[in-house]
Amino acid sequence: MIRILDYKEAGGLAARKAQKLEEAEKVVAPILADVREQGDAALLDYARRFDRFDGDSVRIHIEGSLEPEFERAVQLAAANIRDYARTQLPVENFIEHADGRKLGQIVRPLNSMGAYTPAGRYPLPSTLLMNVIPAQVAGVKRTCVACPHPSAEIMGIAAWLGVTDFFQMGGAQAIAALAYGTETVPRVDRIVGPGNIYVAAAKKLIAGETGIDFVAGPTEIVIIAKEGNPRWIAADMLAQAEHDTEASAILLTTSRALAASVAEDLERQLAVLHTASVARPSIDNNGAIVIVDSLEQAVEFSNTFAPEHLSLHEPQLLASIQNAGSVFLGPLSPEAAGDYASGPNHVLPTSGQARLRGGLSAADFVKVISVQELSREALEKLTPAIAILARAEGLEAHARSVEIRAEGTGRG
Repeated sequence: MIRILDYKEAGGLAARKAQKLEEAEKVVAPILADVREQGDAALLDYARRFDRFDGDSVRIHIEGSLEPEFERAVQLAAANIRDYARTQLPVENFIEHADGRKLGQIVRPLNSMGAYTPAGRYPLPSTLLMNVIPAQVAGVKRTCVACPHPSAEIMGIAAWLGVTDFFQMGGAQAIAALAYGTETVPRVDRIVGPGNIYVAAAKKLIAGETGIDFVAGPTEIVIIAKEGNPRWIAADMLAQAEHDTEASAILLTTSRALAASVAEDLERQLAVLHTASVARPSIDNNGAIVIVDSLEQAVEFSNTFAPEHLSLHEPQLLASIQNAGSVFLGPLSPEAAGDYASGPNHVLPTSGQARLRGGLSAADFVKVISVQELSREALEKLTPAIAILARAEGLEAHARSVEIRAEGTGRG
């Protein structure tokens, strides 16, 4: 049964269960080192040991088709994801200033990316769409997918999307292969996508060797509702809870009546939910309904918690939201819509990282490169300030590199 807490009792919820990343890092560090040093030999050894892989190469031919009904759903979802991703790209621009400075930026795609696509308890073809489409929108030419146990739907979507490389590999060894490269797997510029704690630990350790999106933990949702349909709210909480026994679903409300009704509906729906073996421990151990004194108090809690998903049944609260991975406004915007088909990405920061960034974006797959061009007049105006600042730092050659141009010698 879900806990119903008063606000003063809810402080512990904001302090999430600490991921045992340090322990996981100790497990995966030797795997990363082995793959880095031994390439395919180590990769295949770990794939056979952990993924029950029995082939000669982790590279597999991309082929497959989609059932007509499933393909129609994929087409709709993909179109919306692609359209939304286009709005996220930074644009090239140049501005000519009156003092002779021409400043701007160019935008260039990464050369390659790696999309980690889980296929453990649940195969996630939707994550393949969310990982690959923003990269394609950004102009990334080489899209590499790592999946330990690809389903027919995952393979069909990979073929449908035109993924360039597909590797049947998972866990830390897959992250290592994508980060360092092997004889079979190319080194990529950025690795994205969710995974278990060992995948998260591996991504943390290779960050800097290659780009990552973020280190993801258990999924989470916070719902703020002054009033609402208890069946809908309970269903949204269970939609999150069925992902993982460590997932958390939290309702913040000013209404004790709504709290009681949602708690009752959670029990009714759990009784007939075929994923209850996962959702039940999630709701009982990590879920909560918190009675707040005001919606402002609810917003304060949410901003502190920085949830991966935030459902606001009162859309007017949006102006006060500072930290959230993705926001769902109004009772007709369930989180599951964002998981699949509405357009925004479902690869989102967890464990409070929404304080720092939002979800995966097409902008994650491009570089914004600054460009500057100075006229003689502009350089002359800047020279005294540049020289003073350079010499304050003891960098004489910096100062001379601008002053020599002001001398008008005509050399160099």
